[in-house]
Amino acid sequence: MTIALTQIDPRTPVPPRMLWLDLTRACQLECAHCYNESGPEGGHGTMTRDDWLRTVDQAADTGVRHVQLIGGEPTLHPDALEIAARALAAGMNVEVYSNLVHLSPAWWGMLKRPGMSLATSYYSADPARHNAMTGRSASHRHTRRNLVKALGMGVPTRVGIVTADGVGVEETRAELEALGVTRIGVDHVRPYGRGAQDQEPDCSGLCGACGDNRASVAPDGSVSPCVFSTWMSAGNVHTAGLADILTGPDMTRARDEITAGRKDDDEDDGHIFIPCGPDDDGCTPGVPPSKCSPRT
Repeated sequence: MTIALTQIDPRTPVPPRMLWLDLTRACQLECAHCYNESGPEGGHGTMTRDDWLRTVDQAADTGVRHVQLIGGEPTLHPDALEIAARALAAGMNVEVYSNLVHLSPAWWGMLKRPGMSLATSYYSADPARHNAMTGRSASHRHTRRNLVKALGMGVPTRVGIVTADGVGVEETRAELEALGVTRIGVDHVRPYGRGAQDQEPDCSGLCGACGDNRASVAPDGSVSPCVFSTWMSAGNVHTAGLADILTGPDMTRARDEITAGRKDDDEDDGHIFIPCGPDDDGCTPGVPPSKCSPRT
């Protein structure tokens, strides 16, 4: 008997395992590099509580296993706690990407739940340099204090050192390691939002793997390959189902455009492309054993 084997086209779109829930543009800080220009005047967009909960349910149905709550400062969103709880109940792991300036008692309680993890950006061991990046004079003190608290509580935590000039990276890494941080990534300022310095967005600042096993939903409901590539909207959850968007032709075209724009690391043009690993854990922020560094 001959058994016919079905050949699977590698270009066939499949739903991602990881989804950014980009909840808000509200933030206590005004970081010089912020990829979406969040700040104290930012709003929560057009996505309502029910919209976000429906999106979480649809994500679970499509096989998403990991979500990251990001912004802005996601903990400022009035429904973020419920969104996180809904994702946990659906069997997904949840990472909160917070500036750690302030977390309420309810958030500290949430972070202790199984399946939760935390990520933050740390700009320098030098308070003045850190504060210059965030635009707030006390941000280093608050972030460091709450980072120490999270580590003391045993919350799975990773930290991204984001730098514009590479100065002090090793000293900053040494400080974080001394505090007990074991998962540390380093990234340069990406040319988006305030970090773009008025240049038009394009694929040259992306890691090259956006849309490959991951996607992002913005505060206005638009879906893109990642939080940096929002100009490449593949659809909107206000008007279409998440699964249809994730496997639709617009997402395929966006992913192909990003892949076509990927450059080799030895091309010394000022852009460094860091493709994720070939395994399923290549980009699962906050979920061991992922080594994916924060891109914000």
